[in-house]
Amino acid sequence: MAKLNFGGVIENVVTREEYPLSKALETLKDETIAVIGYGVQGPGQSLNLRDNGFNVIVGQRKGGKSWDKAVADGWVEGQTLFEIEEACAKATIIAFLLSDAGQIDAWPTVKKHLTAGKALYFSHGFGITYKDRTGIVPPADVDVIMVAPKGSGTSLRRLFVEGRGLNSSYAIGQDATGKAYDRVISMGIGIGSGYLFETDFRREVYSDLTGERGTLMGAIQGLFAAQYEVLRQNGHTPSEAFNETVEELTQSLMPLVAENGMDWMYANCSTTAQRGALDWWKRFRDATIPVFSELYKEVAAGNEAQRSIDSNSKPNYREGLEKELAELRNSEMWRTGETVRSLRPERKK
Repeated sequence: MAKLNFGGVIENVVTREEYPLSKALETLKDETIAVIGYGVQGPGQSLNLRDNGFNVIVGQRKGGKSWDKAVADGWVEGQTLFEIEEACAKATIIAFLLSDAGQIDAWPTVKKHLTAGKALYFSHGFGITYKDRTGIVPPADVDVIMVAPKGSGTSLRRLFVEGRGLNSSYAIGQDATGKAYDRVISMGIGIGSGYLFETDFRREVYSDLTGERGTLMGAIQGLFAAQYEVLRQNGHTPSEAFNETVEELTQSLMPLVAENGMDWMYANCSTTAQRGALDWWKRFRDATIPVFSELYKEVAAGNEAQRSIDSNSKPNYREGLEKELAELRNSEMWRTGETVRSLRPERKK
């Protein structure tokens, strides 16, 4: 484990050079990893583990789209693909990758198979941190570990196929066997993490829920919508408003930020853009800090978790979700975006 300086704060970080794949494979050579759930994280993590040479099986409810997707991805019923209970029984490491609501529903089944010495693996701190709401309380004689990729399962898989990696956090919630550290780092390397940084279950879920509702998804959509609306109200065409709001950011500027940082991106834009950005960014910061502070308090109080549990557990959740997504999809801004994307050169080849 390396200790690296991040802006004056020393953090524990594990790299692939320090903990190579060969070491991870040796550590888990006698383990059977059961990936439970084949929705958001399940496909990417299980496929990466399989391609890296680990003994991995998938547990999924039979008869649904996710089961069919698993079959299409090469998992074989009765060999590497099983119903959830059978997969849990076969596993020594149970990777609990169902949705948060799905974990609550499946917990009684999973718990039955958490016999002494097994490991319960998560990629989100929700179920453990909010145990009073979820009822997920592991037995004392199993390891409880987490590797949380900083991105979607789709991105995790895509970067793995490209020979790159997605950074992940890791945490040990319970070390019953004395092997929890090697197990969690080996899982992190196995799923294709770029590097692993240390956290705990509470910090992971607090930062994750804040980020999803904030800059990663909620706030960015709100900013997009506000700027697009102001441009349109002032006579700009849909194409012009979308290109200045979304297309230039996602296709031109954010890749530069990802490669070299915000200051480098500023330095490599026009002097007029530099001046405007430097003059206005603190005003946006100051305007939104109260919203982010309120959001964090709601997360820490468990209110956001409860809203998610209540909403996602409703029998008509999928129908309601589709209506909300349709509102975005059918808005002028994102209908314009669909047209703009279709005109990108690579789409016309």
